[in-house]
Amino acid sequence: MRSRDGSGGVFDEFVETRCAKFYAEKNGRPSLTPGIYFRALLIGYFEGIGAERGIAWRLADSLGLRRFVGIALDEYTPDHSTISRTRRLIDLDTHREVFGWVLGVLADRGLLKGQRIAIDATTLEANAAMRSIVRRDTGESYEEFLRGLAKASGVATPTREDLARLDRKRKKRTSNKEWKSPADGDARIAKMKDGRTHLAHKAEHAVDLDTGAVVAVTLQGADRGDTTTLDATLSEAGMAVAEQVGREAELRPDDQPKVNLAGVEEAVTDKGYHSGAVVKRMKAYGVRSYIPEKKQKGRRNWAGKPAEQQAVYENRRRVRGEYGKSLLRRRGELVERSFAHCYETGAMRRCHLRGQENILKRQLIHVGAFNLSLILRQLLGAGTPREWKNRVGRLVLTLYLRFTCRINQKQLCRSGLSASVAKCFVRSSTRLRRPTCRKSATCTPGC
Repeated sequence: MRSRDGSGGVFDEFVETRCAKFYAEKNGRPSLTPGIYFRALLIGYFEGIGAERGIAWRLADSLGLRRFVGIALDEYTPDHSTISRTRRLIDLDTHREVFGWVLGVLADRGLLKGQRIAIDATTLEANAAMRSIVRRDTGESYEEFLRGLAKASGVATPTREDLARLDRKRKKRTSNKEWKSPADGDARIAKMKDGRTHLAHKAEHAVDLDTGAVVAVTLQGADRGDTTTLDATLSEAGMAVAEQVGREAELRPDDQPKVNLAGVEEAVTDKGYHSGAVVKRMKAYGVRSYIPEKKQKGRRNWAGKPAEQQAVYENRRRVRGEYGKSLLRRRGELVERSFAHCYETGAMRRCHLRGQENILKRQLIHVGAFNLSLILRQLLGAGTPREWKNRVGRLVLTLYLRFTCRINQKQLCRSGLSASVAKCFVRSSTRLRRPTCRKSATCTPGC
């Protein structure tokens, strides 16, 4: 977030320039500066806080976070309503520019290549309840709709048991074409990873397979299939890589480029994205696809589809090769890691905002913090301040047990106790003396 010479202010200067059009020079009370606002959202990832209320409370509680965002001890920290109002005032494109600035920092440190991209999606639980859904045509609630069906079937005063029995007989009870949420119109009825049916959104990541950095992130309707959302995420990733290539050519024209000049050349997904039309489109984009096929009954009919047949066969041959299998293993490792860090430990699996625009604003800065953690792992071996603190404590505990175990071993040998008890102390110390994994900057804590 600061320049290499320690002068600081590079990030603040960037965001203040981009956000100047959203601030008035004279009117209104003093507002939240863009630098403090964006740093406050970064706290959500590093501290594992999903709601803006929790971010505001943590910011007011911690002296270290005050210094991080640039608030003096004699100044008040922003309230959650101030953070929310600032988020609504700053548009989505500015949040995308901040995400692109973070990608530029990664590119400067060699943590962004852009040649091989893996794409996958996950569901985020929306801030809306299934019990509140209403009909799109009439606006009736679910219970009112069932009472109307019961009266039409001859039950004048139906009980709750009658309504439940009638509901079980219906084949398709909740369709996104017929029902919507009055609280969040962008939320869609979908099945979550654990099997529950809930109102949700679909988040899709494009991850660099060489470094683990998230190149692009999109938020779309949870009822949309993978084959329909792939193009949007792939195009976002391609534009992000092209922007970094142009930035490098402008800033360092004589240096060896760190980002792939040809842009995205290979795309790896799971079998949910496979279809003949998708593989054909990716070939037309000039991107080599590595998409496993679903098991199908019988033989496919390729009549009138020679181009699609050739694209599918080429994709199948690449997937079955050793290089293709290694890419698929790499995809499963890095993409799922970004989901786990951003939405599980990062506490954004359940959205606390409503509307895709508001959620995507928060998501872009949240995923940008994940990208910044790659630099922290490269420098310190830990991606978050909490993990760095845990590793320092683990080191102190290791040193303490190392010396105490030697003393206890000598005392046990002198007292004539069995040697097996003494070995127990030695084994406990060797377990805690495991070296920190420093194979790459993308290693997870504790790997």
